[in-house]
Amino acid sequence: MTTTTSVKVSAKYQIAVPQIARKKLNIQKGDRLLVDVQDGVIVLIPQPKRYTDYLQGLHSEIWEGVDIEKYINGERDAWTNSANG
Repeated sequence: MTTTTSVKVSAKYQIAVPQIARKKLNIQKGDRLLVDVQDGVIVLIPQPKRYTDYLQGLHSEIWEGVDIEKYINGERDAWTNSANG
């Protein structure tokens, strides 16, 4: 569900994060937001407290159906064979 609301930019170029957004994203006092500009749109993203938690599982779908042990052993063999080659 998309929620749209407006905020006013202050004389110091500050904005307040609307309550509905704070609640949905669990934004607390003192939290930091990342500011990204994408094709003329400002995107505010809660900054992860730990990037490792944020990145965990990212693009896990590329490993679906892959035997990880077989893949790693194949990579090791390729490195070993190229060093001898």
